[in-house]
Amino acid sequence: MRILIVDDEPPARARLRRLLAGMPGVQVVGEAGDGASALRALPALMPDVLLLDIQMPDIGGLDVAASLPDPAPLVVFVTAYDRYALPAFDAAALDYLLKPVEPERLARALQRARERMATRQAASGAPADPLAPAAAHTVVALAGVASAGATQLVIPDRGRVHLVPLAEIRWLEAADNYVVVHATGRAPLLRRTLVGLLADLGEGYLRCHRGAAVALAHVSQVRPGDSGDATLVLHGGDVVPCSRTYRAELMRRLGMQARV
Repeated sequence: MRILIVDDEPPARARLRRLLAGMPGVQVVGEAGDGASALRALPALMPDVLLLDIQMPDIGGLDVAASLPDPAPLVVFVTAYDRYALPAFDAAALDYLLKPVEPERLARALQRARERMATRQAASGAPADPLAPAAAHTVVALAGVASAGATQLVIPDRGRVHLVPLAEIRWLEAADNYVVVHATGRAPLLRRTLVGLLADLGEGYLRCHRGAAVALAHVSQVRPGDSGDATLVLHGGDVVPCSRTYRAELMRRLGMQARV
């Protein structure tokens, strides 16, 4: 099991590393002192599990979880404050540890990670972790759901880290296994699928085309087409296609049925 430790406090990272050193089948592949560094490190380190502090300056753990690329590592949140428990589980965290982390509690969280990994591997046909028990009863849940508490996406793109508030996202454009996030004044590239990102962003965003989705709050006008399709005009002037397949649901969500 490959683990990345993400915490802005060096003593907290050192404690976790010491605890993990005595646990079988565990490899600490790296540490990160902030959320942006963690996201930049993911492609090279390929961790199975993030031990992720929730309360960090600038980019908190909930924002990091909301920005994880596909396929996302499992997330175990680590924090000094139990008030973050509900937002953590809303974000589909595998587990939630309170500081100072106790060895037994950490071991239980890693056992849950092994079981979840075994389920994923069985589904994909890959060899299972020999330290993981049979886990046919476990339920696979995605890490990184942008729920209550996540306020922005953190997007490393071409040497820069973009902090994109969710409220600024106007529309999303699919580009193979990436998504172009069209926001106010910028359009960074996020390594996610459109389907996965929409599932995480929630009900404020809706697919309108095979390769596009919009933030409903940013739709200012719907221009009907001749073949049951439409063109969406967004606040700020962006124009986004809407295919016939998605038009009825879009109009329903906008409360505009009578205007079709």
